[in-house]
Amino acid sequence: MKPRPDLVPSANRKALEIIQLTDEALPSSHIYMEAQIFTPDSERLIIHRSAHPHGSDPRDPEHQFLLCNLEDNCSLTPITTEPGTTGPSISPDGEYLYYFVDETETNGGRLTLKRVKLSGSDRETLFVLDHAIPDTSYRLSRPYPLSTISSDGKRIAISGFLGDGQTVGAPWGLLVFEIDEPSVRLIFEGTSWCNIHPQYTRQTDPDASHDIMIQENHGNTVSTKGDLIQLVSGAGADIHLIRDDGTNFRNFPWGRDGNEHCQGHQCWVGRSDFAITSTNTRDPEEQQLISSKAVPHSGHDGINAPNSWRNDLSRDFDGPNFWHFATDIGGRRLITDVGPRDGGGTVWLFDMPEEDNGPMTNARKVADPGSSWTKDTHIHPFLSPNGRSGFFNSDESGVLQAYMVRG
Repeated sequence: MKPRPDLVPSANRKALEIIQLTDEALPSSHIYMEAQIFTPDSERLIIHRSAHPHGSDPRDPEHQFLLCNLEDNCSLTPITTEPGTTGPSISPDGEYLYYFVDETETNGGRLTLKRVKLSGSDRETLFVLDHAIPDTSYRLSRPYPLSTISSDGKRIAISGFLGDGQTVGAPWGLLVFEIDEPSVRLIFEGTSWCNIHPQYTRQTDPDASHDIMIQENHGNTVSTKGDLIQLVSGAGADIHLIRDDGTNFRNFPWGRDGNEHCQGHQCWVGRSDFAITSTNTRDPEEQQLISSKAVPHSGHDGINAPNSWRNDLSRDFDGPNFWHFATDIGGRRLITDVGPRDGGGTVWLFDMPEEDNGPMTNARKVADPGSSWTKDTHIHPFLSPNGRSGFFNSDESGVLQAYMVRG
């Protein structure tokens, strides 16, 4: 724990404090901002060492997940020791860390689902996938670095590559693991699902708790072994909603009209059925934040989806330049990094509108992170569930580290 008043905007140095949480020679990072890695009391979270904002190398023996206890002077305690750990999710009750161990290879190897109490006790293996996914001939490899857990804590999902190393245009897919009686199922597959960003809704309604927001990267290209050659092309990605049994496929009305493109960052607004995406538009040249709800699938028509509703949260800002973002669990606050990207970036906090169609308000700059803003050093800000603390990455010291702002 290292106070960093030099990263606090000069106008707020009496009201805010920034803490550097990590300080190793190895790069350390927060988990991706949409990940469910906080306890519900906002006191503990998972970060990782020998890592970057988009994941880690499964062959890196130095990589570990660490439990950061904000109530104990931001102490850091290793909670995993196995190589290949990935896809962390904290259970909704804050009792367990769920994670995967990646020992996969193209058309072989194994993926193991484990959990451990946050005390470090009662570590157990829940499921070993060292065979074809049930009811398919596919072996999963290259698991996505993010998992997502349902709001009732009964299911956890992760995606991966389904190719055999020889088939051109092999598919990717999303797996859902049942936790109480461990099992796994493939709920969909296709060539355009290389970057799914799966996010279970945070709604607690029993029926809604089965919904997962997913990203489809149209026009992507990969090798026969799953190496990404082109992430997306053409009209770009679109965002969907699907039940975790593979039914009720829906659209979010964003992008794909030739002018608006989804950046590939989206999040739920707290526990609501609203979601937000960040866009790139050509005319005007902006990066906007747009909220919406899912509508029935009508093709991959994005912004032109019939009977849809959209709200431009960023409409009151001249030349909005928003990128990565997250809200608190109440959907009352939003934190985001703001360009220009070649100026070290800034981190801003906003109040979310009380009305569905309102703009963001009460803008205040809360950090000057000094980031180089390369892909391996993305700022990726997010909030604690109670919205009282913000978190971000920066390589301002020359090495990527994890930070917190509060006040």
